[in-house]
Amino acid sequence: MTKESVSNHLLELRARLLKFIILFGVFVIIGIPFAAEIYSFVAAPLISLLPDGSSMIATEVASPFMAPIKLVIYVALLFSMPWLFYQTWMFISPGLYKNEKKFTAPLMLSTVILFFSGVSFAFFIVCPIIFKFFIGMAPDSIQVMTDISQYLTFIFKLVFAFGIAFEIPIATILLVNSGITSKASLVKARPYLIVLFLVIGMLLTPPDVFSQLFLAIPMWALFEIGILFSKEK
Repeated sequence: MTKESVSNHLLELRARLLKFIILFGVFVIIGIPFAAEIYSFVAAPLISLLPDGSSMIATEVASPFMAPIKLVIYVALLFSMPWLFYQTWMFISPGLYKNEKKFTAPLMLSTVILFFSGVSFAFFIVCPIIFKFFIGMAPDSIQVMTDISQYLTFIFKLVFAFGIAFEIPIATILLVNSGITSKASLVKARPYLIVLFLVIGMLLTPPDVFSQLFLAIPMWALFEIGILFSKEK
């Protein structure tokens, strides 16, 4: 690969990243006027479980202003992800063989569907279970009142972790179909990968075993799905 070729690739990469940043910025600008409504929706899983008399609180002076802005940025990033996936595919596609390019559209669609499936699974199923467990474990002498900034960081860390983790079938299919590895090698490595999923669950989720298992078990299941649908050359 010549220096000119490398330079052209870097220029294209910069251009595609810029397109992503522009859309992300547009979503942020559009979302700011609706920050209160977005906050009410995102806070609902916790607020609905709080005991009577409890509420969300702001422990920092700037939190009432910064937390909704931070939330809009998180949501804008979330909804910009399909565009990032698309730009990534378009950057990679020139290097694919003709017979591989026909799978670009299905893989792109699957990537988006799996990402938002992971996000939905985390927000609508995992988060309420975790919140209910944490609140239920609090002694009667403790009044549960969660800081809004800490809550947003917690929930979006979990949501993005699940969104990315649900891309495992795509990664598995690409690894096998491209010839980088084989089904047999992945099956042989299954015990080590399960340990890896547990470690990833530990690193990307809050420090409790339930959150870790809620992420690690779907990752294992999705890995098996990827093995099932992958085809060797």
